[in-house]
Amino acid sequence: MCSGVASVRRARSFGSRMPTPSRLTIVCVLALVVGLQSVRVPAAETTAPTLPELRTLGELQARLYTHVGQPRFAPALWGVKVVSLASGRVWFEHDARRLLSPASNTKLYTGALALDVLGGDHVIRTPVLATVRPDAAGTVAGDVIVWGRGDPGWKSRGSDRDFWSAFAPVVEAIERAGVKRITGDLVADATWFQSLPNGAGWTADDLNDYYGAEVSAISLEQNYAGLRVTPASAAGQPCLVEWLQPHTGLTVENRVVTGAADAARRITPVRVTGETTVYLSGGLPAGGKPEVVDVTVPRPAAWYAAGLKAALARKGIAVEGLPRAVRWPEAPVARPGLAVLGEAVSAPMRDLVHGFMKPSQNLETDLIFGHVAELSRNDATPAGRTTEELGVAELRAFLQREKLPVDEVKFEEGSGLSRNNLTTANATVALLVAMARHRAAADFERSLPVAGVDGSLRTRMKGTPAEGNVRAKTGTLRYANSLAGYVTTAGGERLAFCVMLNRNSGQPPGRNVREEVDDVAVWLAAFAGRID
Repeated sequence: MCSGVASVRRARSFGSRMPTPSRLTIVCVLALVVGLQSVRVPAAETTAPTLPELRTLGELQARLYTHVGQPRFAPALWGVKVVSLASGRVWFEHDARRLLSPASNTKLYTGALALDVLGGDHVIRTPVLATVRPDAAGTVAGDVIVWGRGDPGWKSRGSDRDFWSAFAPVVEAIERAGVKRITGDLVADATWFQSLPNGAGWTADDLNDYYGAEVSAISLEQNYAGLRVTPASAAGQPCLVEWLQPHTGLTVENRVVTGAADAARRITPVRVTGETTVYLSGGLPAGGKPEVVDVTVPRPAAWYAAGLKAALARKGIAVEGLPRAVRWPEAPVARPGLAVLGEAVSAPMRDLVHGFMKPSQNLETDLIFGHVAELSRNDATPAGRTTEELGVAELRAFLQREKLPVDEVKFEEGSGLSRNNLTTANATVALLVAMARHRAAADFERSLPVAGVDGSLRTRMKGTPAEGNVRAKTGTLRYANSLAGYVTTAGGERLAFCVMLNRNSGQPPGRNVREEVDDVAVWLAAFAGRID
């Protein structure tokens, strides 16, 4: 009992702006501690523990203090802040200026940057060029070049369209130019981005997974392909392997063996960075269903060029030369002054932000970050300044314009996969407050996942007052979990909040780390008590 009182006193010091809990509140808190300790949520359960109704803001604050102050979080780091959008009043804060890893909460900053600098109507225009103009017969007696600008929309994944639809914007531009035959090469020029293909601060093991796919000014299918693995008819035989997308340039060394009917399902793909062989090991049970594994594709612009040549052939446009690609620091092939055949136009920026924010898609975020960055490059840009460095500079300028705490945002890249990205709950809430009054407020909020409904929150907080209410960006890395966005309380108060939990290495039975941050959002959504 005494330790519970001590934890409340310690927690009180973390938020100097918070009202001092009354003696009655402390008694309530102690009861809540007992309730929290007795709760065991089943592993599949996503709802918050059922606790007594909160009648005042002081009781809500006490519950939050108790939650973050539990002894099991002693090795962990919390950063929490909650602000009323109507009054600007700080409802709660705990170590809100502690620099922590935001993980994919970084995407909030990239989305806000793109909507602020470019606006929701902005489209990405990819030039389609030729070294000579087509003649009267529609022959280009030279090369055709696609000059990439980071359009993330060249994909069929996640839709009911086929693989070839990803090439439609460029194929249609070439068709409109009257081209029937290309005697030279088909070149995918991805040199517009002047950074390494792997983001700063990424780890080596990220590069073998879809979420660590290479960043390229010309991308295809989010720069990873699917391998369908099907068990053979009898145990002991090798499984069958086939690509779901062609022209990857990858080969497969298949070591996956069909096991007995009750054998475990396990497939491990490994592609060594810089190499093109995929080593596939493991096994599937005889009579079992096929399984699809994802494999990142190196030099995705080369994959795009090979696929585009095949897509043009399907339309009767012959390319007699080779499909090839260049990327920084290789010399560009595209240049001003070449013949313009046309351009491929992306979806509006509001849709592109929606497209990466809802599912928390890393590559597409970094493509937009890079696009904003390169639009800022000019004759005065210092030589050697990378795309990522320009993007970080543009983000810093945006934060300064909005009078946000720029020194509390220390990023290397735009998606949040970097382990070196750091920010504070205070800075993230300040961003959310600024975007709530921004001209792009509706587009920004629409891009956020909705609890229990869609995106990376579709399975979370179901059956709670947060479902269909909380709009927030998730963030997950090893030892880093974040949730930040907007919620309307049961009392009708609209709040901006950020919850960051780092270095939490263990959970009680039946609990997962996501529930620790989700519970805060649920309690905010459920609160209908008095404010004063």
